[in-house]
Amino acid sequence: MSIMTVSSFSRSADDVEAIYLLFGDGARVLVGRAILRTNERAQVTRIATVKPHPISVPLNAPVWTAHEQLTSSSVIVVEVRTDDGLTGYGQIHGSPMKAICAWVERFGEIVRGMDALAHVAVWDRLFSLTCPRPGGIAGADGLPPPLPRGERPQIMAAIGGIDIALWDIKGKHAGLPVWRVLGGEPRPIPTYATGGYYRPGAPDKVYAEELAGFVQAGYRAVKLKTGAGSPADEARRVRTVREAIGRDISLMLDMNAPYDVEGCIEFARRVEPLDIYWLEEPLHWYLQPADFVRLAAATSIPLAHGERELTRFTVRDFIATGAIRYVQFDSTRAAGFTEGLRVAALAEQHAVMIAPHTAPELHAHLVAALPRCGFGVESHGDAARNPLSHHLLVGGPETRDSFVHLNDKPGFGVEIDWDYAKRYAA
Repeated sequence: MSIMTVSSFSRSADDVEAIYLLFGDGARVLVGRAILRTNERAQVTRIATVKPHPISVPLNAPVWTAHEQLTSSSVIVVEVRTDDGLTGYGQIHGSPMKAICAWVERFGEIVRGMDALAHVAVWDRLFSLTCPRPGGIAGADGLPPPLPRGERPQIMAAIGGIDIALWDIKGKHAGLPVWRVLGGEPRPIPTYATGGYYRPGAPDKVYAEELAGFVQAGYRAVKLKTGAGSPADEARRVRTVREAIGRDISLMLDMNAPYDVEGCIEFARRVEPLDIYWLEEPLHWYLQPADFVRLAAATSIPLAHGERELTRFTVRDFIATGAIRYVQFDSTRAAGFTEGLRVAALAEQHAVMIAPHTAPELHAHLVAALPRCGFGVESHGDAARNPLSHHLLVGGPETRDSFVHLNDKPGFGVEIDWDYAKRYAA
């Protein structure tokens, strides 16, 4: 006997009785409910509009990582609306904002009318445009020709923002938070506060006082920007911070790719006695997993990496080779929540922990769904450094006592303060 699904029947009384004959009277209530649910959702939720909202808030004073100057706190909010009235919000952290917004608008036209719940189909359609395909030059399939290689970071950022908005819609359509859609539990998610951005001419005690302030605010883990100076100078700076925060606080170092392998080995050996939790992005941008393997073999400090990778394919070898112990793939910078899930699944298989870069209000949902490999998320304890997370985003998870506390609001649970957004529209 072939087994038919509920959706294979019409909705007549005779068909309902046929279902009862197949599955027994005990299924009467469940089948009846399934048919009602099928009736209610027969209309596909389709993408109607996609709109980017670039927002940039000037910082009180410029600061530096080891690599670049920061003069503002910026985000692109991607607003996706469906034809049946749902609205989802995604986030993009990338630049140049004008170019990314142009791709979001272009992609919005391409995915208009697609099933808003079919996030994989939407992702695959957009990602397929980054490669040659049969008939692609002539647009025989109705899609644009292969997209330019020189704009891949902006293209992947645009895909990511749309994808995150679709996950928000998925949760709202189900009436569930994303962490529950993924099968997770609302456990508190560990978080740490990032600070210590360079201010030219500032003495080491300024950074020590800043991170000690995070500890006083309740954080049990903090992250310091490092790498702008020589290994000896940087180790002295790290020591000053460690003395200020005490030995019982986890201290991560965010290095922004300052050293070659030998230089980083020297730095690592200088700071090993200071009980460092991880070295993040420790090697020059062009160095590969094999170089990280060499560094990992030379130091007892775990390595973290991944926030600047564009897809799971480039993250793969960092994970599989044992080069890193924490992967920081950022779905708001590239490829979205769908790709973040794929990276996390691979990390779990290799006993690598996930520690997504920034956007705790989004990434906490991912970490909650993967307790075996979910380490935690990044926060910015200083509202002056990241005013967007403190003023633009409303109603999301609450950060207190070094944890992100999820709630039961549908989707990601985050709404936008549109007055604030309009005030700082880029």
